[in-house]
Amino acid sequence: MNAPLPDLANRRILVVGDVMLDRYWFGDVSRISPEAPVPIVHVKRTEERPGGAANVARNITALGGHATLLAVVGEDEAGRALEDLLLRERVIASLHRDRELSTTVKLRVIGHQQQLLRIDFERPPGHEVLAAKLDEYTRLVDQAEVIILSDYGKGGLEHVGRMIQIARENGKPVLVDPKGHEYTRYKGATLLTPNRGEFREVAGRWSDDADLERRARKLRADLDLDALIVTRSEEGMSLFTAKEAWHEATRAQEVYDVSGAGDTVIATLALMVASGADLHAAMRVANHAAGIVVGKLGTAVVTREELVASLEGK
Repeated sequence: MNAPLPDLANRRILVVGDVMLDRYWFGDVSRISPEAPVPIVHVKRTEERPGGAANVARNITALGGHATLLAVVGEDEAGRALEDLLLRERVIASLHRDRELSTTVKLRVIGHQQQLLRIDFERPPGHEVLAAKLDEYTRLVDQAEVIILSDYGKGGLEHVGRMIQIARENGKPVLVDPKGHEYTRYKGATLLTPNRGEFREVAGRWSDDADLERRARKLRADLDLDALIVTRSEEGMSLFTAKEAWHEATRAQEVYDVSGAGDTVIATLALMVASGADLHAAMRVANHAAGIVVGKLGTAVVTREELVASLEGK
């Protein structure tokens, strides 16, 4: 499929899931600490970016789409910082606040462009806040063309089964980026997008592509999915439906950082589906988007201009 990139502007996507604030401390390393055998990083610059489902939403707006984000954050400085960042990224954010929750923060210490350490701060949200989010989700589904459920295993998708049911009852495609080993909670989704490691955790190791296809077809049927896309890093992406298996080879590129690549993939897939593209075309474009974003540091986005240039082989 060599058709040009369709118009993704104004496509309306609802993103629901676990959000986090990604913090980066960049510095120089010139010596080892006398206190322990660890490098001393002289921090020169700091940066903050939306992470998790928030990164999915900003990838949508970067490509010209409209993103509404529904999530739970803490009543804290990190939650306020995340909200400010989303505003700058033109994301419509409905962030429910939980006073007993600390907004998830992932702090990465970078020395000479090499990640030296990551520190995570997190605690799952309370049930009362999750219930309120489910009520609002029901209202927002009707305004969207496609629903994305971005699961990072932080507790924000406690009611994912009900969310899938509501979306399907309203005739909306629902794309899920899964987490963990209990996939029955995603039953009935339109499309599931596990990466290679996540799929292996659920389906077991495969011996060859034929074995992979057999396991993927079984999982798709067991979960009553319309389709399953397995992202396979340097091996590309594989699409499985009731009728076929379709493989898209990886895009040749220098891999710099794979963090957040799955966010870019599902954001691009959702926009393509909302524009009316079939899953072959959607996967091809998402594969190009992934090839671009892994060449960037940390959670990053792809612009329409970058995507068009990649599709045209520039």
